Amino acid sequence: MSITIRPYQEGDAHDIAALYNRHRDNPNPVAGGITGDELERELAERDTGTFLVAEDGGRVVGTFGLFHNTGRRSARAGELIADMFFVAPAYRNGVITGRLFTEAVEWMVQSGCLVLRLTVNPANSVAFKLYRRVGCVSVGQTVPGEDGNVELHNYIPLVLRSVFADLGPEVRSALGGLNSFGTVTEARDDELRSDVRLVGGVRTVDYHLALGEFRITASVDVDRGVVREAEVTGPDGTARALRLTEPPYHVRAPRRPEPHRFGSGGLVCEVDGDDGTLSVLAEGHHGPLFVSTWPSCRADRPAGWREGEPRDLDIVAVENGVRVTERCGEDEVVGTVTLTEGTLRQDFAFTSRPGRIFQTVGLRQGTFVHPDGERHPIGLGLGVRDASEAVAASQVVAAGTELAWRGTAWGIGLPVREPVRLIHSALLERGLAAGPDGVARLRTEFRPADERTDAATGARPDAATAVSTGAATGVSTETARPGNTAPKPGAVRRLELTASAAGVTSWKEGATKVLRSPYPRTRVFGYNPRWSAGMWVTAESSRFGRASGLGWGVRPAAWEEKHPLGLFAPRERIGWELTAPEDTAEPVRADLQAPDSEEEIVLWLTPNTARETTVVLDSGGTRWELGSAGFRQIWATAATVRLADGSWLDCRPADGTDAQAELVLRTTPSGLLIGCVSPARRPSAWQLAVHSGPTRS
Repeated sequence: MSITIRPYQEGDAHDIAALYNRHRDNPNPVAGGITGDELERELAERDTGTFLVAEDGGRVVGTFGLFHNTGRRSARAGELIADMFFVAPAYRNGVITGRLFTEAVEWMVQSGCLVLRLTVNPANSVAFKLYRRVGCVSVGQTVPGEDGNVELHNYIPLVLRSVFADLGPEVRSALGGLNSFGTVTEARDDELRSDVRLVGGVRTVDYHLALGEFRITASVDVDRGVVREAEVTGPDGTARALRLTEPPYHVRAPRRPEPHRFGSGGLVCEVDGDDGTLSVLAEGHHGPLFVSTWPSCRADRPAGWREGEPRDLDIVAVENGVRVTERCGEDEVVGTVTLTEGTLRQDFAFTSRPGRIFQTVGLRQGTFVHPDGERHPIGLGLGVRDASEAVAASQVVAAGTELAWRGTAWGIGLPVREPVRLIHSALLERGLAAGPDGVARLRTEFRPADERTDAATGARPDAATAVSTGAATGVSTETARPGNTAPKPGAVRRLELTASAAGVTSWKEGATKVLRSPYPRTRVFGYNPRWSAGMWVTAESSRFGRASGLGWGVRPAAWEEKHPLGLFAPRERIGWELTAPEDTAEPVRADLQAPDSEEEIVLWLTPNTARETTVVLDSGGTRWELGSAGFRQIWATAATVRLADGSWLDCRPADGTDAQAELVLRTTPSGLLIGCVSPARRPSAWQLAVHSGPTRS
C-alpha cells in the first residue's frame, strides 16, 4: 500500500465521481449518482479553497475539500467549510483519514483562513468521534436538523496562529513536529451537547493543547472569531499569559435589526437587514410561503439557502417595496423588490456578475407541476431528484416554461425567463441574466386558491378522482378518510410504554406488530443515534426554520412515568399520554402538552413495515398512493402506511381541525419514520388506528 495525498488535478473528477457512486455512504449522495462533469462544476461553483485527493497506487481512495460556500451555507471571513471528506471503507482503519484532515488544516494556516466548519451525521459514530478527537466543538444546534447533520467548528488553527509570535523556540519546535491534531487537543466526549461557555455575556469555547512538554490553554470568542486570552505552561508548571496576534481578517457580527416589511392582498414581505434574505408570508400559512436569498456583489460568496453571511446593506423604502444596495469596493448590486397584486418583482442591476440566488417554496403540502406537465406531490425526491448535496447535479429548466406549486390556500407560479435549476421539487437556483437595459428581472406569482389556474392548461383545477400507483402521477382532490376496515374481531390490544426508553416499546393489535423498536438496546435510525422506542416525543426546531428545519427526534430528556400510559419530562415540562381502548375498532389517542416550549412538539413513530412499503396520504387536499422507495421526505395532513403483515396504520390529527398540525414521512436505510408535528405552546392530539385495508376516499 503506497498512499499519496495530493491536490486535485484536472482529470480527477471522473475517478472521484466513480468513487462516490460505488459507496452509498458517500458524503454527497445524489439519486442516480453524479457524473464527473457535474462534480467538476460543483467544485468550481463552491469557490474551492483546496481539494485533496488520496491515492493508492494511482487509484483514488479518499477526498477532502475546503470551500467558501456549499449551496447550503456560506463561510464568514476567515472560515472554510469542510465537505466531501470521504475515505473508501477498506482504508478507514488506516492513516488516510488523519493525514487528509491534518494536511487540510495545514493548508488553512498557510492561507490565512483559521476556522474550520464541517457537518457530520451524528449517527455515524466513527466520523463523529474522529472530529471530536481532533478538536471540533459544537457552538450551535447540537442535534441534527432536516438535512440530518450537526455542525462542528475547529478553532485550533486560529489559536496557534494567534499565539505563535509569543511562543518560545522550544514550543515552536514542538509545534513544527505536529503531525496530527489527535495528539494535541484534550479529548472531548462524543455527546451531542454544546461546548459553549458564557463568560461575561460572551459565548466562548476553551481549548487545552499539548505541544511536547508544554501546555497551551486558550479561550475563543466564537461570535467574533478571535482568541480572547491564552497562556502557556512549561514543564516546571510555570504559566505565563501569551501576547495575542489579531487574525488577518475581520468578522462582521450580525446586527439583527428589525426586518423591513411591506405587502398587500394577504401577503407580507420581510427583508432581513443583515443578509438581505426575502421572506413572503401568507395569511393562514404556517411559516414563510417563499424565501429568496440575496445574490451578493461577490459572486464567490453567495448566501446559502440555510445561511447567509452578514453584509453591509443599504435598504430604503420605495413604492410597494424596498431597494437594497450592496457595495464591495467598486462593485455594486442594487435590487429593487416590490409586491403588487400578488406578483413579486425582483429587479437587479450590477456592475459585475453577482452571486446566484436560492429560492425555497414554503408549501410543504400540495402539488408540484413539472414543466413537462406531470404532477407530483411536493416532497424531496418527487418529480425531480434531490440534488441538495451537490447543486451542480440539479435539473436545468428550459426557458419559456413555467413552474407551479398548488396548495390548499395558495398557489405559486414561476415563469422561467432566466437560468433556473431545480435542486429538488421545492428548492431552486435562479441566475441573473441582464436584459438590454442592464437589469435582470425575476417574477414570482402568488394566487389564493380561488384565483388559481392550472399552470399546464390555463384552466381552474378541477376535482379529479384518480389515485396514483407508484409513480405518483394521478390525483384526487378529495381528502382521504378511514374506511370501514376494522381489525379482525377478537383482536387483543397490547401497549407497553417504558420511561427508560422514553416511549412505547411495544404495540400489538392481535398478531399485528404495529411498531419497530430495538428496546432494550439502543440503535441508529436514520440520523438518530439513540433510537430505542417505537413511539416517542421530542421538542424540535420549527419545520420551516431556515437554519435547520425539523430534526430527527434526538433531543435528550429524562422522562418520568405519570401512569402506565403517560410520561412527563420535568426539565422540559413536556407531557404526553395515550388512551388505548380495549376495543381495537377504536383508535389509540396520543395527547401532548408542552405549554412552555418555544419549539414544535413531535410525536415520532417507527412503524413495522417492510423495507419498501406503500403509503396513502392526503397532501394539500389531494390523495396520493406512493411507494416508499419513491420519495425521501413528504408532508401530509393524514397518512396510512402498509405494515409488514398487510395491515394498515392510519395517522392523523385527532380533532381534524388544526390546520397547523402536519405529518412528515421520511424514508431512510433504517426504515420509514413518521413525525406528527404540532406548533409550539399548543396542546395537540393524534389518532392512530390499525385497519385491515387502506383509507378510502
